[in-house]
Amino acid sequence: MECLADGETADLVEHLRTLVSWLRPRDPDDLDDTLARMEALTVALRENDELRGAILGNMEAALAASRHLPIYTEIGLFSRRGFLREFGQRFYELINPRPRDPGNLRDILYLVFDRPNDPRWVAAVPDEVWLALLDALEEFTQEEGPVFRRAREQVLYALEMLSLWVAGEELEPELLRLDPSMAERNSPFVAQEREVSAYIRDYVAWLEDPSREFHDDRHARVLLEQCAEQIERFQKRAVTRGSSIGLTHLITRLEQTLERITILLDLLDPFDQDRRRRTGIRLFKTLVTDNIRQTSLKALWQDNIRLVSRSVTEQSSRTGEHYITKNRREYLQMLGAAAGAGFIIAFMALIKIWLMKLGLSPGWETLWVSLNYGLGFVLIHILHFTVATKQPAMTAARLAAVIEAGERGNANQEKVADILIQVGRSQFVAVLGNVSVALPVAFLVGWVVLGLSGTPLLSADEVDYHLLDLQPLAGLALLHAAIAGVWLFLAGLIAGFFDNRCAYLQLGDRMKGNPHLAKVMSRPVRDRLAEYLDHNYGALAGNFLFGVLLGTTGLIGLWLSLPLDIRHVAFSSANLGYVASVHDLGGPLFLLYFVFVLLIGAVNLWVSFTLAMYVALRARGVRLGDIRRLARIYARQVRRHPLEVLLPPSEQPDAGRNAQPGSTQP
Repeated sequence: MECLADGETADLVEHLRTLVSWLRPRDPDDLDDTLARMEALTVALRENDELRGAILGNMEAALAASRHLPIYTEIGLFSRRGFLREFGQRFYELINPRPRDPGNLRDILYLVFDRPNDPRWVAAVPDEVWLALLDALEEFTQEEGPVFRRAREQVLYALEMLSLWVAGEELEPELLRLDPSMAERNSPFVAQEREVSAYIRDYVAWLEDPSREFHDDRHARVLLEQCAEQIERFQKRAVTRGSSIGLTHLITRLEQTLERITILLDLLDPFDQDRRRRTGIRLFKTLVTDNIRQTSLKALWQDNIRLVSRSVTEQSSRTGEHYITKNRREYLQMLGAAAGAGFIIAFMALIKIWLMKLGLSPGWETLWVSLNYGLGFVLIHILHFTVATKQPAMTAARLAAVIEAGERGNANQEKVADILIQVGRSQFVAVLGNVSVALPVAFLVGWVVLGLSGTPLLSADEVDYHLLDLQPLAGLALLHAAIAGVWLFLAGLIAGFFDNRCAYLQLGDRMKGNPHLAKVMSRPVRDRLAEYLDHNYGALAGNFLFGVLLGTTGLIGLWLSLPLDIRHVAFSSANLGYVASVHDLGGPLFLLYFVFVLLIGAVNLWVSFTLAMYVALRARGVRLGDIRRLARIYARQVRRHPLEVLLPPSEQPDAGRNAQPGSTQP
């Protein structure tokens, strides 16, 4: 306390650094000492005029003369520079920091709260404690004081600048691409600028003459809500018309700017002092956090990865609707689609067995195996069949979208539990369809080959090899199943990426009007091809590249001298069928290996779903909430409707328990 009262610490930055250093806890999670010091300081300031005067010193004059604008218009808002320019500037700042301006409140904030853990403890201190300390410095809260007047003046200026920025974004080509009608009508972006400008003008006039009628901000807030609704329309249209990192960056910056304008309006409300004070404290905590993030290369990378993930997972979310069954009709359709895929997978496994017998070099063998997988998965998609393990990466994005629909990013856990049951049931029936057909078809094919040729499809060594591959530990089957799960997750992102590019480039419309295709295709054929690719471009690319990932894993392991391979539940069941067709396993041993196949499927599903769920949640900035509460709700719904875990309800569930509708087509 004596150090704080030392008159030699007259510089504003040094004065504040001394104060914050005294308050800063050693452990940001242990605030006992900090809270005790803040309480002691608050009491001392209230009771000791000399101490209060010494601490204030020239702080009042310095704050009254400082520039506040950058903390409102820069901190916490995405930069208008692109990723590469922003990265280059931050990197240069890291190796050669610019001199900080003691007259700029943003730089003061950076110099005072300069420790990585400062945002944690600042945010953890209750608002009431910060408000009590601020009240003790009563000179700062007096409306006629120079600090308050300067802050109000700068907030008004920042409000005007932010409003102009929002209006200016109306002419962005990316936004006009999504909604061309904005150029032909009075958009809410322009309307809010006019209203905010009138509000600021009348507010200043009211300050000069309090007898004037006060122009409230209700109409401005209505227009801001209309701007938010327009942004929601942009986001929905971006799903069907394609997005880009730049567009996602622009929309996010608009959302941030509108939120900041709303906060500044709260700060200017002269009639609700309590809201004004609490808004100020929340803004202070946010600024401390965001000011540190805006100099961090890691934070920049995380923000841009989130933008990329968001633009890709939006497409995965839309596709994920097709993998969720809600009634018996969709359930049986999924079973039939999965059975069809199981039939094809049995022959894909057979082709791989034949390829392995050719004794090709590792490179040629990898090429043909990759083509077998990739073209086989493409054929499955073209025939509208379903591979079970393709579901999790898509349904996870769909689930994240449901969570985002909850208020302020908090999930409606009743709805989440219900959709989890639907997702689990859909994945069960898809695995059932794949395995229940792939295994017996493989057994039948192997038996027919043996009967016609008199030679077993697999030699004794090959039987041992395939059985070892199915063993969870000795054969590393679970590790290889996890690798396949990672490829399944990446395939979902790849499909989302190509779907997004297709929509963004308007691939279908381009193909319909392509003069080169017109020379070799009739108009009806060209139109049908364009329509098909417009709806299936991402799925075709994702399926083919998923096959390539599966086929090249072994070669990568060979190059790295690591035991890398893949295990997929449908192919593993087919391989078990081929083994059983030439080798008498016996009932107990067959059942044991069948359980191993199911374990492989469980790992496939769990790994791909977990990774996809993590990326989808991070991309949307939402959370599941209390996991234990969600587990209790899920268990309660399972007890209430136990059969619905594996079998669909006889009728469509009520709206309160529904996920978004979708078909069963992949």
